[in-house]
This record gives sequence, structure tokens and C-alpha cells, in this order.
Amino acid sequence: MKATSVESGVNRNGECFVILLGAVNVITKIMKEENRLVFFSSKIFVLLIITQTLPRIYAFPNGAPEKVCDTMLPFHGGGILPANSVPPFRIETSSSIVGQGQVLRVYIAGVPNGLQFGGFMIQARQIQPPYEIMGQFNPAESGHSKLMNCGNSVGNSATHSHAGPKAEISLEWQSPIDFEGDVIFNATVAQSYDTFWVGVPSNTVRVVKRDLAPQNYSTPRPRFSPSSRPPYVPAYEQPATTPMPDDPFYAECETAKICFGIPDGCLEKRDCVNVAAIKVRGNIHEFEILSTAKDAAYVALGLSHDDKMGEDLVTECVPQNGRVAMYSSYTSAPPNGNYGAKRNGVPNTARLVESSFINGVIYCKVERDQTTKVGNRVFDLVNKKYFLLLASGKSLKDTGVGYHDIIKSSSSKAISLAEIQSLSAASPILLRLHGAFMITAWIGTTSLGIILARYFKQTWAGSQLCGKDQWFAWHRICMVSTWSLTMVAFVLIFVEINGWSANQDRHAILGVITTIICFIQPLGALFRPAPNSKNRPIFNWLHWLGGNLAHLLAIVTIFYAVKLPKAELPEWMDWILVAYVAIHVIVHLIYSIAGCVSDRQQTQKVNAFQMGDMSHHGLRNSMKLERKMDAPFSAFRKGLLGLYIVILILFVAVLVLIVVLAPIETTFKDLQAKLN
Repeated sequence: MKATSVESGVNRNGECFVILLGAVNVITKIMKEENRLVFFSSKIFVLLIITQTLPRIYAFPNGAPEKVCDTMLPFHGGGILPANSVPPFRIETSSSIVGQGQVLRVYIAGVPNGLQFGGFMIQARQIQPPYEIMGQFNPAESGHSKLMNCGNSVGNSATHSHAGPKAEISLEWQSPIDFEGDVIFNATVAQSYDTFWVGVPSNTVRVVKRDLAPQNYSTPRPRFSPSSRPPYVPAYEQPATTPMPDDPFYAECETAKICFGIPDGCLEKRDCVNVAAIKVRGNIHEFEILSTAKDAAYVALGLSHDDKMGEDLVTECVPQNGRVAMYSSYTSAPPNGNYGAKRNGVPNTARLVESSFINGVIYCKVERDQTTKVGNRVFDLVNKKYFLLLASGKSLKDTGVGYHDIIKSSSSKAISLAEIQSLSAASPILLRLHGAFMITAWIGTTSLGIILARYFKQTWAGSQLCGKDQWFAWHRICMVSTWSLTMVAFVLIFVEINGWSANQDRHAILGVITTIICFIQPLGALFRPAPNSKNRPIFNWLHWLGGNLAHLLAIVTIFYAVKLPKAELPEWMDWILVAYVAIHVIVHLIYSIAGCVSDRQQTQKVNAFQMGDMSHHGLRNSMKLERKMDAPFSAFRKGLLGLYIVILILFVAVLVLIVVLAPIETTFKDLQAKLN
């Protein structure tokens, strides 16, 4: 495609040029005797005539040279740039899956059909580093193409054998026997001398183990219209941030099929953990399900009358012995709230069409009948609307899949499966509010309330708020806030999950225990004995024990929340919680030490008053005076309290932001991208 010399560019016209050049020399020798000027002018004149009589030379009519294996970039006219418009050519494959060592047919054709082109070059590359050229092409019987040897491999690329017009090229490509993964075909197609497109891509082709490939892996050629694609960048030159060709799963989303992926917003970036697609073809409803989740034992798609689990028709894709098996199941809602998907009793109205399990990625394509009846419930895919429930987990049960402990979400609305539309995940606002309220209650108001009750009974002496001592009034405000936030958060999570948690994890169990203790605490305070009652010490110890036990359990429960997949919290949030615990304990120690020193000074004051005051009335007056005065180090306690409140506010603000904006890392990256 690049003309660098006469010898390499002319080819079969080279001999003609040499003969004519010899004729020029003979003529010029004769004319030399007459006049040198005539000799020089005549030679130039003859050369010009010869040049004009030669056929016009195009760049490499016999195919691309191997020096362009990496760039695939022709240099027509010494630097004509490739077109950056939508290419009117398509690269098609006979199948999206091929076994190791098997043959795949590859087509280059114009859009619309019949549009002709002259030259081309094509090769298959890995879509992951190091982007090596894969496989090899078989010699073509048509004679329109020939093989190229790029690098140390034989026949791993193909190009045209002549520059004549072609409406279509059909090639056979043999996949490597020692490779398993995804490849994509890239081609340079020249419509004319100065109009060509570089890097026209095909859809992704998966190379699987030979025994995992479909028996009839060669399928009819797909027909599609061209779509806008970015200019080609050679694989070896692509920066780390340049995305590789899109997964073909997303190719027809919102144009020919309904797509639903999680986490929410992943369809635009095409990096979903779980994604499902639905396409209606006549009487057949086609479901595609894919999961890239690490350590996933299954991925499942449910059709539900609401956005909660229970009484749903489920399609399960489960890897088994290197293959993917498909099961239909039905979720039930037992009285104890422990949901489960059971396969028994579900009619066989679904068929596995295509599947693969490559590098931990689960994929299956399933066809379903229009109607499925399970017990008394009829799933009519034509006339009824359904929510989509998408989930994956790490475990299996004897009768179905295990708990969705990787990721799970429902669609934001019920849809008609034949109506192509955009679909987002249900809002997690209730879940986020639950976490925000619990953090505010147990890290914020509870921590402050406990500090006030324990160390500030002899601070702000003589000052009252609403008829109560300052410490008691603020302690009660903090604890009422804790109680209110906890009860609201408890109700919110019940509404979110529609009952008790299906998975009896530590977070759920400890959360229920903490809420029960929290609920009882203010009720017990209503029956507080009088200060001089003999039962008052018992109440004080029980009240102290209940408050501190609930606080301790709540903090442990928050630690367990970080591990919940649905919360989408970063692992480094644990370190923020550890920092809070450390500061809280240090503040307790400082106040305890200060209290001991303060008590000692007060004892010395009591022992040092005048002997004349030893009377009963003198002792009573002295004790009243002590109660009206702040204990020693009052200013220190107030200053430390102010610092502790600021630190608490910072901890609560940071943790609430992490919970509300979860997943925080993705949210931060999206925000950064918008700002840039």
C-alpha cells in the first residue's frame, strides 16, 4: 500500500520501463553528435512521453507489504489520511464462539450490499494485553486474497491479491489451539485510491476449549447496519486508558433488545457486573444473561410482579464441570421470610441456546415460551408486565441457587418484554437512609450522650436547661435522637427488603438485638426510682449496662455492614471505623484519669475545712456548696468536649457520605470525569 521505489511499486510493469529507458539512451547517443543542448532537451522530452504512456501506478496492487503489519495504515499518495466517517463496510463472522483449532468464516462486505472495494488487510488480535495477532487464515480458493506473515507466524494476516473491484471477500480463519479468550478482527478497507478506512472491527469472537464449543458452531451470517466507531488505533500503540472493542453483548441494547445491568449506570460504560438482555422474535422470548463477578457460582434473572423477591419465575445459569447449565426455578416466600428458589415443579418451558464459561465470565442465552404456569400463578410474557430481578452469588443449594451475596438489584419499574426501552435499577434510597441514620445515631449522638452522662455531672453546676441540669438535658436530647433515628432506620430496612432478611447474617442478627435494647432503654428510664430509693443503684447499673452494650453491639454491626455486597461500601471504610473507636477509647481514658485526679482534690478539700464546721449544719452547708461548684478541671473537660464534638461531626459526615454515595469510588470517578 506504500510505493517506496520503482522496483517495488511497478512489479510487472518494471520490465517495460527498463526497455523504454534503454531506447532513450540509444536515441540520445545519436542526437549527442548534433548538439548537446538538443541532446539534453530531447532526453527530457522522451522521458516525459514515456512517463505519460505508462499505466498509472497505484500502491501495491498485489497486496499490502508486511511492514504495515502493526499499523495496518496505507500511505497512498505519500500521506493521505484514512477516513474518519462511519465505514460503509462490515466485518462479519459465522459465529461468536469457536473452539480451539476450529475454522471460522470471516466476511468483508459493503453496506449496502454490493458496494465494491479494491484493497483490504485483515487480522485477528487479542482484546487484552499484549494484543497479539492470533490464529491463521487458510489460502483462499477465489484467488482474490493472499496470506501475509506478520512477525514469526505464517498466514496470520490476509490481504488482497489484486486491486480489482470486489463486492465481498470470504476467508477461513483457524483459531489457535493453545489460546482461550476473546479476539476481534480488524480490517483496513480501501474503496478507492484516496478513500479508505483503517481498523474496521468485527464483533468479539470467543475462543473456547474444543469440547465446550457448540456442536454446530457455524451459524448464518448476521446482517447489520454500520454504527459509528472510533478511528482505529493499532493495538500496540493503545494507551492503558483506551478502551478495547466493546463486548458484543451490549451491541443492540435499547435498539433491538431490552438491557438491564447492575450496578446502575453500567450500561453506558459497558462494564456491568451482571447484565441481562431480552429480545422478542415472533413467539419466542430470548433471554441473555452475563456475569463478570469474581467467584460467582451462578447468575440468575427473575420475572416478578413487584420489585421484591417472592413468587418469581427465575432463569438460572450455573457453571458445572466447565460448562454452563440452565435451570428454571420458582421463588417462594415461607412464613419465616427465608426465601428460596426451587426447581421442582417448574415446567420445562425454557431451552438453552448458547452458553460459555471463559475466564470466570458466565454467559447463557435462553429461549422461553410465551406462557409458563407454576402452581396457581401464570407467567404471561406477552400480556403482562414484570419487574426484572438480577442477582449472582457464591453458593448453591441442592434445590437451587444460594443467597445472592455478590450483587442483587431489581428494575425500577415493571415493563412489557416486547417494548424496547431504557431500564435502570431500583433506587437504593431506603437502604442508603438506613445506613446514614444508624451511623448518625450510634457514632454521633450515642457517643456524645454517653460522654455527657459519665463525666459531666459536676460541670455547669447550677446551670439548667428546661428545668434540668445541663448534662442531663443534653444527655436526654442525644438519647432521644438515637432512639428516633434507630426506630426509623429499622422500619426503612424492613420496607426495603419486604420483611426479615433472607440471609441470617451477623449484621442482621446483631442489628435486631441492638434495636430491641435501644427500644427498651427509654421505657426503663420512665420507671427510674427516686434518688434516695434503695433500688436506685440497681437501676443505675442496668441502665449503664444496657446503654453501653447497645453502643458496643451497634459499632460491631456497622463493621459487619461494610462486608455486605448490597451496601457497596469500600473495604477501607473499616479503617475509618477503627480510627473512631481508637479516638473514642482515648477520650474515655483521658476523662477517667482527669476524674480520678479531680476526685482526689475534692477529697482533700473536704478533709481540710475548719474544725468549727464539723457540726451537722456546717457539714450540710459545705456539701451544698460543693454541689453548686464545678469539679476541678472543669475548663479542661469543656475544652476536650468541644474538640471531641468536632471530631465526631467529621467522622459522621465522612461515613454518611460514603454510605449515601456508595459505591463512593465509582461516584468520585464519575464526578471527576464530569469536571474534566
